[in-house]
Amino acid sequence: MKKQPVLITDAARSQDEQFHSRQVRYVTMMGLRAVCLVVGAILISVHPPLLALWLILCVVGMVSLPWMAVLIANDRPARSKAERAAAAAEREKPQPSLTQHTDEQVEYLTIDVDWATTEAERERKQH
Repeated sequence: MKKQPVLITDAARSQDEQFHSRQVRYVTMMGLRAVCLVVGAILISVHPPLLALWLILCVVGMVSLPWMAVLIANDRPARSKAERAAAAAEREKPQPSLTQHTDEQVEYLTIDVDWATTEAERERKQH
């Protein structure tokens, strides 16, 4: 019996592993859809008791499985406890805010665009 290695890291699975597992789930669910189609065709030819109920179940499987397969295949893997804890800590961390200054504390910069004024006039305006 082969022993499984012990996981010693918090690193997420590689993108290739995640993609492969999603592919396997998608193909499995679409295979179940095909099975529903075949079983429905067989049931129609055999005419078992409660045929309507069995056909409804097959149709529900054929309609809902592709929708669920796409949702599950496009879903990212669940976050680990460490990722959830880090996200919660990030949400709880206080956000930095700007300090409020009074009008007297704020120095405003005025840009003079009058090109015709001379140096003397500019100095006079500043004093």
